[in-house]
Amino acid sequence: MAIALSILDQSTIASGRGADAAIRESLALAQLADELGYARYWLAEHHNSESHGGSAPEILIAAIAATTRRIRIGSAGVMLPHYAALKVAEQFRVLEAIAPGRIDLGLGRAPGSDGRTAYALNPAAAQSGADRFPAQVQEVLGWLGDGLPVNHPFASIRAQPEVPTRPEVWMLGSSEYGAQLAGYLGLPYCFAHFITDGGGAELALAQYRQSFRPLPGRLQAPHAALAVFALCAGTEAEAQRLFSSRALWRLSRDRGIYPPLPSPEEAAAHPYSEADRQKIERMQARALIGTPDRVRARLEALAEELGAQEVAVLTPVHDPAARRDSIRLLARAFGLAGAAAA
Repeated sequence: MAIALSILDQSTIASGRGADAAIRESLALAQLADELGYARYWLAEHHNSESHGGSAPEILIAAIAATTRRIRIGSAGVMLPHYAALKVAEQFRVLEAIAPGRIDLGLGRAPGSDGRTAYALNPAAAQSGADRFPAQVQEVLGWLGDGLPVNHPFASIRAQPEVPTRPEVWMLGSSEYGAQLAGYLGLPYCFAHFITDGGGAELALAQYRQSFRPLPGRLQAPHAALAVFALCAGTEAEAQRLFSSRALWRLSRDRGIYPPLPSPEEAAAHPYSEADRQKIERMQARALIGTPDRVRARLEALAEELGAQEVAVLTPVHDPAARRDSIRLLARAFGLAGAAAA
């Protein structure tokens, strides 16, 4: 089964380098992905984090759109409860003006932060409640061109700038909630496999397909993607060495600590407990890491198993050169258009 191959980027902050370096590394990696032939480049949204520098995906999207040629660029996602639907619609209409036909608007409802930070981003969110999210999504769709109901209090307001094309709207999530909403609204859906190590993916994607309604101007059949951690290197041993950074970071994350991504050298020197070592062995067994052909085979098998048409790979690596090598090797394994010359 042929699958589209894309990239998800959290602008990971590496130990020894600042968040500003993480942002610049995202810009450079997106330009390489454009040259290699990846389908999409998606930017995540996180706040108050020492791990991730991508707090404003809409700004990074603008910078990437202005410095790339063909790749689609988007958010994975904009955490809609933090914002007014009109402002999000207007931001993405501006982005469409910058790169017509190349903008994706991925929407999510997770905070992308802790509860206090979420409250600081939008103190009114607690009053409106999580049940406001479906209405917000429909308002964004309305202001992007569907139109608002005539009895909506803001029906007379037009989102600017009015441009001839519109972003492709996606629903993102790691639970059944977003999957069911995506299906009900006839939108493409991406499951955050990397958050749960695949837990809940089968059920969420089944719910998406079961709840899907073809609507005028939207998809006529379900379209699903997976966001997956994947890492390639020239040898299995080198892939395992690079993965050690991610493994140590995951141990911290599971304790509620979100540090910068450690280097493989820091990971090698870490005093692991026996329980830590067993946990890492389980991570390694599940992780999509290794030589390019092996990673490709596992990605294709996973997509076929879950019925996904696209895969977006997340590849946090301490060394930016090794991360570039990983996406270059994977592009060659998939036979992407620009990979042979890279």
